[in-house]
Amino acid sequence: MTSVAADRPKTRISQAFADRVEVRGRDLTGDLMGRLSFSEYFHLLLTGEEPTEEQRYFLDLLLVSIAEHGMMPTNVAARMTLAADPDSLQGAVAAGILGAGPVILGTSEECARLLQEARDRDPVEVIRELHAAGRRVPGFGHPVHKPRDPRADRILELADERGVSGAYVALARRLHEAVGEVWGAQLTMNVSMPIAAVMLDLDFPPTAVKAVPILARTAGLLAHLAEEQERPLGFPMARAAEEAIEYER
Repeated sequence: MTSVAADRPKTRISQAFADRVEVRGRDLTGDLMGRLSFSEYFHLLLTGEEPTEEQRYFLDLLLVSIAEHGMMPTNVAARMTLAADPDSLQGAVAAGILGAGPVILGTSEECARLLQEARDRDPVEVIRELHAAGRRVPGFGHPVHKPRDPRADRILELADERGVSGAYVALARRLHEAVGEVWGAQLTMNVSMPIAAVMLDLDFPPTAVKAVPILARTAGLLAHLAEEQERPLGFPMARAAEEAIEYER
């Protein structure tokens, strides 16, 4: 007979007890605090395993690469939310993160999916199918960085230098060539594609790929909101938006 306890839902992440906190089977205060960096701890939380040296190095690198990119819509939304409710820092952060979709920040998840789907196929054929269907290719094109995204170049450069470039980085480069061939123009490989390729080559689970931009951008949002509290820009941005749009009856 199956016991009631055996049927209970289970978590493998953490549990708080009266005298300790246990995280992924480890003692938080007796082991993890003071030993792991935050990025190492994030990897442990996310995957249940402590990272290798290369996983730690590139997790730090990728977080730094995507944390901040100027007055993006996510930052504007967060600043304007805090301007409207100065006591809701958490609400302002949430407003910014809610905008982390496939157009602005979440493309790395789509890139990981594309890389996995294209791994055993001809890259040119894959891109031709997307082009024929009128679909954009995730990871290519950028409104500011032309003809190259310096962040993407640096990630790939360091992946080569440290010997972690594998099948997915090679495929990302072949897809870039295929995009140029099919579109008849060399579109920028933006930062999302190397993020996905390097993470997959380093055996990060595909489900973790979008987590990195979200975590990184949270840090950027908090910086913008700290500045918003000292040097408010939310209402001037709201006025500028109203002035930029013509009312039509």
